[in-house]
Amino acid sequence: MGTLAALLDIAHRRAAELRLPYQGALTPAEAQQVWRLAPGAKLIDIRSRTEQHFVGRIPGATCLEWELWPSGLVNAHFMAQLRQAVDPESLAMFICRSGQRSDEAALLATRSGYNNSYNVLEGFEGALDANKQRGHIGGWKFANLPWEQE
Repeated sequence: MGTLAALLDIAHRRAAELRLPYQGALTPAEAQQVWRLAPGAKLIDIRSRTEQHFVGRIPGATCLEWELWPSGLVNAHFMAQLRQAVDPESLAMFICRSGQRSDEAALLATRSGYNNSYNVLEGFEGALDANKQRGHIGGWKFANLPWEQE
């Protein structure tokens, strides 16, 4: 796919075009490559444990819940948990189901001093298709990237 520098340049340009306040936006395939190429990079799966259990998880990802299940309330301890799990100097890539919650997490992380934050566009399952189902249009699973079922 490309070198680390080329992948990050694409992500930075995409973020500028989309007027995103964080470092960059990556497709799932780009995120997987960056994760493989960048020493110390972290992929942070912010889906609930329940989502990961029933839908699948990414081996090796750092799992921190953005919203608590079943309430759907935002995890008030998210930033404290992120600080414990991920160095603020690390390249931090956030992924959720579709890329929306991870956008919020990347924004909060950036505002909290994680200046190398990225959102993984499309998320784990991608957008809804015409039948209102996920997994058929974009996403980590659709791209055939490593994942497992519990």
